[in-house]
Amino acid sequence: MKQILTSLVFLLTLTYGYSQERKTVSGYIKDASDGESLIGVSVYVREIGNGTVTNDYGYYALNLPTGTYTLVFNYIGYEKIEKKIELTADLKLSLELKDESLKLQEVVIKTTKEDENVKNIEMSVNKVEMKTIRQMPALLGEVDLVRSIQLLPGVTSVGEGASGFNVRGGNIDQNLVLLDEAPVFNSSHLFGFFSVFNPDAIKDVKLVKGGIPAQYGGRISSILDVRLKEGNSKKTEINGGVGTIFSRLSYERPFAKGKGSFIVAGRRSYIDVLAKPFLSGDLKGSRFYFYDFTAKANYRIDDKNTVYASGYFGRDVFGADFGFDWGNQTATARWNHVFNNKLFMNFTTFYSNYDYGLESDRNNTSKTGDKFKWNSNIQTWSLKPDFTYYLTPNNTVTFGGQYINYTSKPGTALAISSGESRNISLDARYADESALYIGNEQKVNDWLSFQYGIRYSHFRNLGPGTNFEFQEIVKGERKIPVSETKYETGVINEYGNWEPRFSTKIELSPSTSIKASYNRTVQYLHLLSNTAASSPLDVWTLSSKIIKPQIADQVALGWFQNFQDNTYEASVEVYYKDLQNQIDYVRNSDLLLNKYLEGDLLFGNGRAYGAEFYVKKNRGKLTGWLSYTLARTERKIEGINNNGWFPARFDKTHNLSVVGLYQLNERWSFSTNFAFNTGTPASFPTNRFEWGGWALPQNVNDSRNASRIPSYHRLDFGATLKSKKKLFGKGQGEWVFSVYNAYNRRNPFSTYVQQNEDNNLQTEAVRYSIIGSVIPAVTYNFKF
Repeated sequence: MKQILTSLVFLLTLTYGYSQERKTVSGYIKDASDGESLIGVSVYVREIGNGTVTNDYGYYALNLPTGTYTLVFNYIGYEKIEKKIELTADLKLSLELKDESLKLQEVVIKTTKEDENVKNIEMSVNKVEMKTIRQMPALLGEVDLVRSIQLLPGVTSVGEGASGFNVRGGNIDQNLVLLDEAPVFNSSHLFGFFSVFNPDAIKDVKLVKGGIPAQYGGRISSILDVRLKEGNSKKTEINGGVGTIFSRLSYERPFAKGKGSFIVAGRRSYIDVLAKPFLSGDLKGSRFYFYDFTAKANYRIDDKNTVYASGYFGRDVFGADFGFDWGNQTATARWNHVFNNKLFMNFTTFYSNYDYGLESDRNNTSKTGDKFKWNSNIQTWSLKPDFTYYLTPNNTVTFGGQYINYTSKPGTALAISSGESRNISLDARYADESALYIGNEQKVNDWLSFQYGIRYSHFRNLGPGTNFEFQEIVKGERKIPVSETKYETGVINEYGNWEPRFSTKIELSPSTSIKASYNRTVQYLHLLSNTAASSPLDVWTLSSKIIKPQIADQVALGWFQNFQDNTYEASVEVYYKDLQNQIDYVRNSDLLLNKYLEGDLLFGNGRAYGAEFYVKKNRGKLTGWLSYTLARTERKIEGINNNGWFPARFDKTHNLSVVGLYQLNERWSFSTNFAFNTGTPASFPTNRFEWGGWALPQNVNDSRNASRIPSYHRLDFGATLKSKKKLFGKGQGEWVFSVYNAYNRRNPFSTYVQQNEDNNLQTEAVRYSIIGSVIPAVTYNFKF
């Protein structure tokens, strides 16, 4: 860590002295219609053939020798602006770009600069615009961010109704999901059918699968960076929709004479209300719904200071007399400060909490008073300063740090039987994580660029807490606890890791480039689940003396090509990921309310490798993309599968997605999705033996995931009709029609073997499906 600080001071001293003979032009770029900052606007200097792009807050800076320059501001879907400037002193130049959609004679599904996929040093990065997501057919007619990104290369799910998503061979907990920089621990509503992100409140979505910059840390597979709208700073705006399963409403407006703005958005499902008249008996009084509330406000103090505050609160409730619930809460406060024309700071503090639990006899119907109640949660708070130093158009330096505090409560539980209560709660666990990083994006010449950096992370288990010692009798079997050491205060365990990052781009022509990257990432927080798919009640735990941090080293190589004046873009990426300290479980492991949980865990290595193919059409009435991933994800755990490599639960060899969007005219647009992927691995018995009148399955080879369930494939259709008449004389409305699972495919979620109900000596295979029918839906969206 001292080495990073020394390097940082040296670099800033060097760059300060170098910059004295140059001047800077800087400012913010916003949308002229609503005042939203625009991310990734190209700012090109014609005289030097180079430039920059706006950051996540719409800010840019160019450090140039004194002289006369022509700046070109370009963002697809907006009018291009050219500005002639005389740079004799530092210059502030902020602009608003006008939407040119009314002038376009064709549909454009990307809102980034020309040739960005070729010229940008980023690789293994996918950006999906909310405008595109809104056009895609969706389950029950409701736009969903997480389900949409599963149609991108390298992204999969274990099946319908599974929480989260998997990226390049990683488990769902290995994705860092950020909502305005606050981590979201469970990104799903309704067991994975919908995500927690309200589409009316989302501005920008970016998925980083590799070549991860040094400012990101804490997970080893991917970063899903979701940014909320800042609110319309020009006028009051209301958006909403009434659908088959839930309705939503958002409200945004300016305040303080346009110096600030805010947005509030809410959703609530009502399938429980619709079903209530038809429920009787044990199902009477059932509750199954979800809701969420999202809000954000910003205020521009002056030209150098802007503050933001945002938050999310959501909850799922499921069950009748016995049920469970779960939910996320986040709060983020940020301060943007421009120290000078070259140095930009964003200081973030956030709080995030995910709590979940279950309860029997919610309605107090038990005559004996028997009851069980269990709650658990994981919460964090953080301080995070990030700095960007615009040295020259060829060098952008980023540096900063982060402090995270963790509190994990694995179980607060109370059992009541015959009037007697028993507290079976587990002790809370505490830890913190700190990190420093520095990186530089450097353009060497017209065809060669580098992005390099290093991050140092340091993790500590803090008291009060307990270290356990276990004895291993048989490899792969449950370990026996032999001793425990309690700590009231102080540091119990600690880990430190260097995390180098490197990317390069070689531009072979204006429309072709080759990119390569390497990154090491470290993860100190883990989700424990021994079920076929993760559930909302799985256990989040911290690294400890026994649970080592997960480490991933990933290398990637890619080819990027544009065709027909950027009408088409294509890419091929290959990657290899080496994984350390991967977690698995003994047979019949017990993860809930188990004081000696660490004795049920097994550890080993993993590897993931594959090739991703991506072709996208950006212009014309027909747009869309095709993605195909050929991949393998394996684990090697001592004591499992005869100590050999075996496929991970979420391994899928083939993954094909096709998305098509067609704009018929000003009123009608149509869309379709097709998805195909290999079935997930499964472990089946190899033989059976009979004992006591029962047929008992057995896997004589001790093989793990040696078989697969049938392949998954699905076709969806969607259509949008814009209303002719204005809503309330000034608003806009549209009808969205969708058909999910159009050819009635009964995709298996899992397959298992059981005894026949009528004959215990007869066994049968059961194919279990979550969705087994066509699902039509209609939604009405409005805006005024």
